[in-house]
Amino acid sequence: MAYIVKSAVRGLLKGMRASEDFFGELDALIARRCKRAIDRAKGNGRKTLRAYDV
Repeated sequence: MAYIVKSAVRGLLKGMRASEDFFGELDALIARRCKRAIDRAKGNGRKTLRAYDV
């Protein structure tokens, strides 16, 4: 499952190209950070994610 919008990311790259493995790793990074934030929030007894959980 893709978590990012490739066209939006390409807009940030400003003339740079990105390979498919870049987008795959970026998706994996987002998934890892979200899972970590969820664990942190649950550990603190919350169901709401906050910026400092990331």
